[in-house]
Parts: sequence; structure tokens; C-alpha cells
Amino acid sequence: RHLHLRHVFFRLFTESKRPMTEQVYATRLLDSPAGVDSSQWDALLALQPSRTLFMRHAYLSALHKTGCATAQTGWTTLWLILEDAQGLAAAAPLYLKSHSYGEYVFDWAWADAYHRHGLAYYPKLLCAVPFTPVPGTRLLARDAPSRLALARAIRDTAQALKLSSAHVLLGDDADTQALQAAGWMLRSGVQFHWQQDPASPVGSLEELMARMQRHKRKNIAQERRRVAEAGIRFESFEGPEIDEGLWDFFHRCYTLTYRAHGSKPYLNRAFFAALAHDQAPNWLMFIARRGGQAVAASLLAIDRAQGTAYGRYWGCTEQIPLLHFEACYYQPLQWCINNGFARFEGGAQGEHKMARGLLPVATHSAHWISDPRFASAVDDFLAREGQGVAQYLDELRERNPFRLSDASSTS
Repeated sequence: RHLHLRHVFFRLFTESKRPMTEQVYATRLLDSPAGVDSSQWDALLALQPSRTLFMRHAYLSALHKTGCATAQTGWTTLWLILEDAQGLAAAAPLYLKSHSYGEYVFDWAWADAYHRHGLAYYPKLLCAVPFTPVPGTRLLARDAPSRLALARAIRDTAQALKLSSAHVLLGDDADTQALQAAGWMLRSGVQFHWQQDPASPVGSLEELMARMQRHKRKNIAQERRRVAEAGIRFESFEGPEIDEGLWDFFHRCYTLTYRAHGSKPYLNRAFFAALAHDQAPNWLMFIARRGGQAVAASLLAIDRAQGTAYGRYWGCTEQIPLLHFEACYYQPLQWCINNGFARFEGGAQGEHKMARGLLPVATHSAHWISDPRFASAVDDFLAREGQGVAQYLDELRERNPFRLSDASSTS
């Protein structure tokens, strides 16, 4: 079946024809990021309202070239390109998925329902950044009409291949509007981010803590003191300062973390080497040392132009109580404030992040299901789930860790 799909997919070259009042696009499907010029892809990305460094050609290409996101790992590249007389009009990183690992928007129950009815849920069509739960633009488009055409083209591609479904994960508001207009179903989720308030900015981590409720502030102080009393000291390294030895140590820690949870890491050492070579300025590493010996590392992606930092990975060579919170939240927050960053995104899930100053934000995904019966059931499920997520967000906001007078200035 996979061979048949690949044969059909890579010979496909169609024209997306709409009424005469709409633009006509030539549609291409690519089996490798090399099929589109990187400068054209990144130029299109630069136009987007919520661009992130994870949608850059170099980042996505590194996942492909190093074998992390390939057909062998269940991520068959099927990038979708829309072109017109002016050139590249729209593009999306699509993957034919044979499982739902590495996505962070969970549809295992949907797959199980398909299988219980004797139907194949996999392969499915996915638009996402592999292994990266960072919200942002997914539908690269020159303008609103081309974004709508791209949303329709993704659905049409899934239909042409007789796939069970198509999914666009963690897109931005512009993506959501286009996908909803194209008939997709919407799904909400929650992440936890820290955002600086330009009207009343904090100048230090201590000032941020001072705005928190007394018991929250006390707990943070106790956590940080216990880590310091364990003899832990931190160093930060940015961009080219992260030498090969540091990358080696980080990857060892990263691998040990997955091993401790009984799973295999998604990313290999070659991938991190590619990041160091192609996107060096976008990485920040914290190294925890005790008695001069490195014992833990955390890695952040940073975008100085947009003033945003993204918590990505961490690991340790030995278990030290509360070290995770210091390495993944307090050190990054302190660095972001000191360097004038406006936002720190803490990654997927984790209510515990609220007690460390990160507040809940809504995320959005979109889904198209081919079978009308399952589409109706999923639509009903998403309506009920959406109500639950809205109530959950309200409950979380009521548990804001900041004092009432300061809550609005740190959200």
C-alpha cells in the first residue's frame, strides 16, 4: 500500500481550478524538502503573521536529512506547493503518517475507533512540524486567497489518496480561519507561556517572583535554595559558544531522559549537529555543574528578532531533586528577562508550569475526516471537548499564581 501511495503521490501534478473569480494554482507534491528552493520557502515564511524558526527550511530539512522524520520513522515527506504566474504562492509541510507519535495533539482514540470498525486510520495526512509542539503558522501563503486555496488543496490531496483524515496541528489564527472556511473541524488545546507586559515589565526574576502570591513565591524560593544547596551552579552558552563537546554532553542527557521513561529518543546526534551548523544563533544551552562536573543540560531555541524563547529539551546524568525546575524554568526565565525577551513558551502540557510563572494560553488545530459517519462523531466530540477546554482555561485563570493586582501584567 505504501509503495502504491508513493507512486501515485509523486506522479501527481494537477491544477487546482476554482470559479473564474478565483486564482488558479498549479499544485506539486514533493518527497523531499530539496524539491523547493530554501530561499523561496523562507521568503514565504517571512510574510507570515506567526512565523517561527521551526518552520524554516533548514530546520525541517535537517529532520529529513538526518533520518529523524522519514518514511522509515513513519514520516513520509509529502510537501504541498501551490504556484501561479508569480511563482510560489503557498506551501505546507505535509507528512504521510503511519502512527501518531511525535505530534502532541492526540488522536489515538480516533484511530482506535476506526480499527474497531474494521477500517484503516493510518496512513493519515499531517501538516505539522515533527516532534515540535510550538504553535505558529503552518500554512505558508502569499495572501488570504492563497491560504484558503492551500487549505482546500490539503483536503483534496487526502481525498485523492483515499486517506482516512488530514490534520493541521497548532496553527495560528490565520490558518484557523482559512481551514474553517474550507470546511475543517477545529480543536482547542492548552499550553503554558510566560509573556512580558510592555506596560509594566519586570526587570528581574526576583521582581517577577515578588508579584506572585506569597505561598507561590515561598515555594519557588525553597526550590531554588535546595538546588543551590546541592552545590549546583549554572552556565549558559549561546550560538557558536556551544561547542561540540557541549552538544555531545547535551545529547547524552537528552538520550538518558528518554531511556528513563522507557522510550527511544526521536532525534539523533546528527540532527543536533545540523542545527549547530545551519542555525547556530538560534540555540541557547544551560549546563548545570556540581563541583565542576557537568550533571545536567537544557536546550532552548531563541529568536532574538521576535524576542521569543522556546523550551525544548533537557536531561541529566543523575537525579537531583528539583533540578528540572531550575534548568527548564527559572534559568530560562531569568535569561529571558535579562535579555529583553517578551515571551517564553514552555512546551506542551504541564499545569506545574503555572506555579513557576507560566500562564495558560489556548492552542488550535484543524481536522478533516473522510468518512461522514466518523466525521459526525468527531465533530460532536470536538464540540464537547471544546466546551471542556474553555471551562478548563477559566479554571486555570482563576488559579493565577500572581497577586490580583499584578495578574494582568504577567499574562
